[in-house]
Amino acid sequence: MPNWIRKSLVVFVSILTFGLVSPSPSIFLNNNSDSDKKPLDEREMPFARESIEEAIFTDSKEEFFSREAFISKMMKEAEEQSYLKFGSKIKPVIEDEFRLVVLPNMEKAIDEVTSIFPEEELSYLTVTEFPASGTSERIFHITREKEDIIRFHVRRDRPPQEGYYFNFHYHTYHDQFQTHYTLGEIYWDKNTPPKWMS
Repeated sequence: MPNWIRKSLVVFVSILTFGLVSPSPSIFLNNNSDSDKKPLDEREMPFARESIEEAIFTDSKEEFFSREAFISKMMKEAEEQSYLKFGSKIKPVIEDEFRLVVLPNMEKAIDEVTSIFPEEELSYLTVTEFPASGTSERIFHITREKEDIIRFHVRRDRPPQEGYYFNFHYHTYHDQFQTHYTLGEIYWDKNTPPKWMS
């Protein structure tokens, strides 16, 4: 761009804005080097393009991950929510048996129920937080856009003259959460167990 047009443009903009916007000093320099041909953001911030591309790549990696990574993430959250529900009184008593008996069955259930979803949709599935306390059954649910896909529960059973058992089970949206699919049972004691999250 010729120098006289550049200067005229600066004067015109100055008159229009009444001095509210001051032009950059680089406009007045007659510098026809290669740096003028680059976009302004590349001249001022040489690493801006790389960091933007990294951010886009990182975001897309977080949104799309493999089925194995999804199952691993779900199992970590499932274990955390379960221990949160057990509380400090129940967790130490049943933790080892829960890891050996129930968690592997939870993993199979999550894998089976979510197998109908393509990998690119797995990032939309999330684990609910805050398990139910007291005597309520809910441990956690896996949801997609606020719609339950699978519900993991634990119920207190007391067969006559046997004591208390924790019955771990799940329900799926396939049958409107009607069927109980057993994950395992853990014996507590003949005494009444404390309330969840206590």
